[in-house]
Amino acid sequence: MAESIIPIELKQLANDQLGIVWSDGHRSTYLVRSLRLNCRCANCVDEWTKEKRIRESEIPLDVRPKSIESVGRYALHFEWTDGHGTGYYTYDLLRQLCECEQCRSR
Repeated sequence: MAESIIPIELKQLANDQLGIVWSDGHRSTYLVRSLRLNCRCANCVDEWTKEKRIRESEIPLDVRPKSIESVGRYALHFEWTDGHGTGYYTYDLLRQLCECEQCRSR
């Protein structure tokens, strides 16, 4: 993804779904629990082996972001209702995790 592609709008689409409109016009959708399960911080993923440290069963079905903040011009930081808040989601990662119909069909 080019560095200049950035989120221009972030909105809640449903209780369990977020949307991002990107500067290139793409409209991403995400199930919030899926985002939480894909955190790549050192608490969630072993830095050396890249193995997940968290189990899906440990994440509440109703987990939600309490807050979302920009980190520079490269990432978003989520504070989650399960108490987690150490990970950054780079724009590249968010584009990879997109669950919109167009991206799922690839």
